[in-house]
Amino acid sequence: MSPRSSGKTSRRTGAGASTHHEERASEEDARSRESSEGEASEGSDREEGDEEIIEAPAEIVDGDDSLAPEPRLPLEPKDSSKALTRFDPLQAYLREVQRHPLLTPDEEHSLATRYAETGDVQAAARLVTANLRLVVKLAYEYRRAYRNIMDLIQEGNIGLMQAVKRYDPSRGVKLSSYAAWWIRAYILRFILNNWRLVKLGTTQAQRKLFFNLNKEKARLTAMGIEPSSAEIARRLNVEETEVVEMDRRLSSGEASLDAPVGDSEGRPVSRVEMMPSSDRRPDVMLADDEYHAMVRERLDTFRERLHNEKDIAIFDERLRAVEPRTLQEIGDRFGISRERVRQLEARLTRQLREYLQDELGEAVDAP
Repeated sequence: MSPRSSGKTSRRTGAGASTHHEERASEEDARSRESSEGEASEGSDREEGDEEIIEAPAEIVDGDDSLAPEPRLPLEPKDSSKALTRFDPLQAYLREVQRHPLLTPDEEHSLATRYAETGDVQAAARLVTANLRLVVKLAYEYRRAYRNIMDLIQEGNIGLMQAVKRYDPSRGVKLSSYAAWWIRAYILRFILNNWRLVKLGTTQAQRKLFFNLNKEKARLTAMGIEPSSAEIARRLNVEETEVVEMDRRLSSGEASLDAPVGDSEGRPVSRVEMMPSSDRRPDVMLADDEYHAMVRERLDTFRERLHNEKDIAIFDERLRAVEPRTLQEIGDRFGISRERVRQLEARLTRQLREYLQDELGEAVDAP
């Protein structure tokens, strides 16, 4: 090869090497850019997420491929700022009620007519849900008489359903006006039944006194009039005895059997502990057992003194038997009448009583 050709070859070789180096540099630059873009994207993902994830190292055991790597662990909680809040069922119910829109008069009449004619349950449900606000409003009127407003709302809802069931749209009365009476009636009945542990009466006069007695007392006192039972009964048009009874119930609290009423040896004593026990005391039981044993012994002795066969049969089968035979059965055995058996039994009973009184004294009751 000539020097010229070798020089050309070397120049070509140098150019090829230079080109090869440039391509390698370009590839490395591309990898570097991809790596930095990947890291940047991972960093942005961590910034946008709520937690940073790290890989927990897995323990490698020779010959065991069933072991999976440990789960990825968060460095910190997802949201540490959230705290437990108290759930208010009343507020949740009010939000649910507000989801149901009110009805226009035409819609109400159409739904009520459809339910009255066809018994469409969907129409009745729409009438009920549209008037749930009315139940809440009326229940709040009685919140001072009963502590749990949700109980009053539930009872009022039952009254509302009864009103929808009995509503007649042809009478020209709004459903809300008609339902208000049913809602109040159910709420009042619930209050009277649950206001005290002992159920109050539910007559019309007692309901009137329950809600108006204290108001009438305050009104009469403000007018300078003595709020006597007779005056209150006259103004409320009820019997005076009912005023006295309701006043006693409203003014007296409930008595608890567990409430302490005294001290005994440094500890409180409740009414339950002071109530007499229905069980017999051990000493009384022992005395009764001894007395019954003495009576059984004397009865055996009395029987040994009997020699007449009829008397022995009457004593065993009439006086001491758990299931006594009839007078007729004993009379048929000995060929005597029922009346004669009765006379023999009466004489034998008198003799036995006299014998026991002589043996046991005053422990035997006199005839």
